[in-house]
Amino acid sequence: MTEATSQTELLIATRKGLWIATADPARRTWTLSAPHFLGQQCHHAVRDPRDGRTLLLASRQWHLGPTVFRSLDDGQTWTEATTPPRFPTGEARGRAVDHVFWLTPGHPSRPGEWYCATSPQGLFRSEDGGASWAPVSGYNDHPDQRLWVGDDKDQTPDGGKLHSILVDPRHPDHLWVSSSSGGTFRSLDGGATWQPFNKGIAMDFYPPLDDGAERAYGHDPHCVVQHPTQPDRLYMQNHCGLYRLDLPADRWERIGRNMPAEVGDIGFPVATHPRDPDTAWVFPMVGTDDWPRTPPGGRPAVFRTRDAGAGWTRLDAGFPTSPAWWTVKRQCLGVDDQADEGGVGVYFGTTQGEVWWSADEGDHFNVLARDLPQIHALSAGRRRG
Repeated sequence: MTEATSQTELLIATRKGLWIATADPARRTWTLSAPHFLGQQCHHAVRDPRDGRTLLLASRQWHLGPTVFRSLDDGQTWTEATTPPRFPTGEARGRAVDHVFWLTPGHPSRPGEWYCATSPQGLFRSEDGGASWAPVSGYNDHPDQRLWVGDDKDQTPDGGKLHSILVDPRHPDHLWVSSSSGGTFRSLDGGATWQPFNKGIAMDFYPPLDDGAERAYGHDPHCVVQHPTQPDRLYMQNHCGLYRLDLPADRWERIGRNMPAEVGDIGFPVATHPRDPDTAWVFPMVGTDDWPRTPPGGRPAVFRTRDAGAGWTRLDAGFPTSPAWWTVKRQCLGVDDQADEGGVGVYFGTTQGEVWWSADEGDHFNVLARDLPQIHALSAGRRRG
């Protein structure tokens, strides 16, 4: 699929429906669709980059409950999964999917494979393009999984989340997942077995172990991304700071300590440049004990690093000059793969229902859409022209 035959696209999943924004090839003019699934909770929407055609949507329907829909015609028609993600009936822990939270396409060598993550924390796989889903029992039924994810008191306000499903571009069976109040875990065998991967991460809400050892799990990553062309580089935005991991090392480095002290390094999302592993963007928020989930001082800004976290630049050109108190959730910051002189586009959606974008990698921002419902997820990609 070439630049001439595709359009930059944003899939905007909100608390009350899905909107699709498309741009002309030069990204000068944007068109916003009518809402899909108006009134329904839409948690994540993704276009399959392997075929540029398939759309999957994770939605909680008032009458159907948590489910996944698929479209093969750019959202004109949608088909519900014949077997949505669900825990087995009568399983010992009594878990039931409240909502499907995260969608990830599988490896290019397996064009029908998808993964999804749920609340409460469950991992599911589809091998038929999202038409039916089955539990990944190696994670869901691991004897330590309940210890990993904690009890109800350890969960986020709207339920514990499994998220940040990563498929290594070099091997279809190398997977990463992250869990609210659990941590980050890696599998090298397609999800049959898992190992915690949390060394080096500070613990702000659990006491140290009696013997002084680091905790293997019980951490709270908010978002984890893997660089597409240098997969040994991962970035994590955590409840306790901003981190980077460079395999084969097994210890995360807190690069957020290099952020300005008055801003701190607490936030939800992180995004990385599609070609440069040293460039990444974050959206900080207040990280005090009461967690207002607002930008420090009511002054929203994106911060960008060009040197893998050694230094950070504040980017707020175009943002409100008067106090603004919205924030950006973990799935709501993304980039496109544009390669023109201006650089890649940077996009984010807010809790206020606004979509902001930059055509020059964050140097200047403009509003793309206003007055949408609260935005749960924003995915930047390409659709066939």
